[in-house]
Amino acid sequence: MKLIIASFIALAAFTLVGCKPDIGEDFTPTSGSADFSKYVAVGNSLTAGFADGALYKQGQSYAFPNILAQQFSLVGGGAFKIPYMVDENGIGVQNGLPVTKRVLGPVTDCKGVTSLSPVFAGTANLLNLAPVSSQGPYNNMGIPGAKSFHLLTPLFGNSLAQGGNPFYNRIATNPGTSTVVGDVVAQNPTFVSIWIGNNDVLGYATSGGEGGEDSITSTIAFTQYLYAIANQIFVDGRKGVIANIPDVTSVPYFNTVPYNGLVLTSQDQVDALNAAYSQLGIQFKLGQNPFIISDGNAPGGLRQIRSDEYVLLTVPQDSIKCYGWGSQVPIPGKYVLDYTEVAKIKNATDAFNQVIFEVAQQKDLAFADMASLLGSLSSGLTFDGLTFTTTFVTGGAFSLDGIHLTPQGNAVVANGFIGAINAKYGSTIPPVNVASYPGVVFP
Repeated sequence: MKLIIASFIALAAFTLVGCKPDIGEDFTPTSGSADFSKYVAVGNSLTAGFADGALYKQGQSYAFPNILAQQFSLVGGGAFKIPYMVDENGIGVQNGLPVTKRVLGPVTDCKGVTSLSPVFAGTANLLNLAPVSSQGPYNNMGIPGAKSFHLLTPLFGNSLAQGGNPFYNRIATNPGTSTVVGDVVAQNPTFVSIWIGNNDVLGYATSGGEGGEDSITSTIAFTQYLYAIANQIFVDGRKGVIANIPDVTSVPYFNTVPYNGLVLTSQDQVDALNAAYSQLGIQFKLGQNPFIISDGNAPGGLRQIRSDEYVLLTVPQDSIKCYGWGSQVPIPGKYVLDYTEVAKIKNATDAFNQVIFEVAQQKDLAFADMASLLGSLSSGLTFDGLTFTTTFVTGGAFSLDGIHLTPQGNAVVANGFIGAINAKYGSTIPPVNVASYPGVVFP
């Protein structure tokens, strides 16, 4: 599916290679036809500033909406209030349990080799989830974990024990009664950004498709939800920007463990595996080989992984290095995205993005093509002398969870939004210097 997006293509040179307008000393930024005096951001974890597997204060301060708000202040933008966590370790969830952000630290593997890897920064402080709605309302209404329909349901604001979302529960004006969209509208914003839809497919992907196809929001439902959101927010000529979603399989979470990561260094290894799998017609050779994965539809319930399939970042590395996973033992399906699951993800993403584009047109909004911008990271994207890629840890754009952005990544995204806003509303908001923002912190 191919979208023709004139407003974004017009700024392609700036957006994709980081070129900036020649701004002289007498340059004065202007707002064009937009009013940025009351800016509110709507979305999920990407909007909230979630990074390194948790929501924490510094990550929130470098969220792309806060970067936008700082640039909007040059053209009449007002204060931008953020529901900050209480500490820098923050809080996230792993396997249903609270965890802190990840940092790089020494880890010794099953072979006794020590290297830098993501480790938890400490013990999660549950005070990070204490209610702070009395200090609101908040301009950053990005809620980690939010799918499209979550922005419309009061149940989303219930406590975690009641099946709600703790990140919205802490800032909801009336937990269990109010909605994210309602809380946004109540602020009477003059300008709104919306970036939603990523989680409508991401959970299916990060579970290796184990959640079932039903965990992907249907296109019909997504269309209804997005129009319901837009119809409530964009009334009486209110202006804003809406962004589409990138292909989630392009992020480091799905591209760090190579499909052919089974490296055989001796002929004895090759011969032993060839003998074990001879009846299935699977062959091995010296050097790199595709991993063996579980597949209930394959003979014997296993097969070699294809080059267009993915091993997830969460696969236990010690199990591969020392316990025969991927060779003697097939890698379980929850750590793999097979080609049928990949197709479902890509089809849903394309469909969602078409709906997002149509909403932008119908509501006369600026359209930020994040799918193209972040998709270009696969081949390398240069901004302000820095080249960003999807390489885990060292690629610069993605944080230590392999999904969410670093401060530099958020700056790249903010510049993409600024380019789309300037093109639509005739504003001259200057982009930010991406190099002035931090990347992954090394000890």
